[in-house]
Amino acid sequence: MSSEKFKIIDFSKFSSIKIGPKIKVKIIDEENYNNEFLIGRAANTLISPNAKNLGILSDKYKFIEYKNGYLKVGGKVKNRVLYNFCKRKNIGGFEFLSHLPGTIGGSIKMNAGVKNEEISNNLIAVKTLNGWIEKKDILFNYRYSNINAPVFEALFEIKRNYDPFLDKYLKNLRKNQPKKPSLGSVFKNPKGDFAGRLIEKTGLKGEKRGDIQISKVHANFFVNLGEGKFEDMIYLINLTKKRVYENFGIKLIEEIKII
Repeated sequence: MSSEKFKIIDFSKFSSIKIGPKIKVKIIDEENYNNEFLIGRAANTLISPNAKNLGILSDKYKFIEYKNGYLKVGGKVKNRVLYNFCKRKNIGGFEFLSHLPGTIGGSIKMNAGVKNEEISNNLIAVKTLNGWIEKKDILFNYRYSNINAPVFEALFEIKRNYDPFLDKYLKNLRKNQPKKPSLGSVFKNPKGDFAGRLIEKTGLKGEKRGDIQISKVHANFFVNLGEGKFEDMIYLINLTKKRVYENFGIKLIEEIKII
């Protein structure tokens, strides 16, 4: 059994929205996991002041191996790092990762993607607590998988070469996203509609609470203008859900995790 190790993380600096306390986080591997919530890069996770039982993958899961048309990737590898690796090696199917924050493990668990480009498309199998699980035994949907354990490693099949035109197209799609610290899309898009459009129609675009603002650039992004607090974010999330339901009868579902 591996010995338990911890590190102190200041989430006001580590989190992509720059909100959260300074807390002790357990370093996780395949031997010592005990139902901790894995934070990845805290790219789509809002950390409360009272968050407990958090974990982060060991650095031994920060690797990329490329051999015989397959990629084996550690769960702690950053999305951007894998994108850069694939671009250099002329590997296609990962162009959409260029502007997605977070890590491969977290991205697989939420089936991250842009439009029809999703991380599950080229996936063959993932390694979790009980060894390798094939993709056919995992349920993937829009921004969802039924994986409820850490993703330590992933195996991908290479189906095509890197596509610079697709890369440019996907990057252009991101131009309407704010540059200020955020957690990405706060809500999942309802079927046949867009959460950002619905929020904008309620008149909430640009709404502020403290230093958290529903972005003037894209209404499904809530940005930190400097000193944003957890409570301000929660207030605007609840207000948005209430207004959208009152106006359209649609219940918005968070894409982010709140811990």
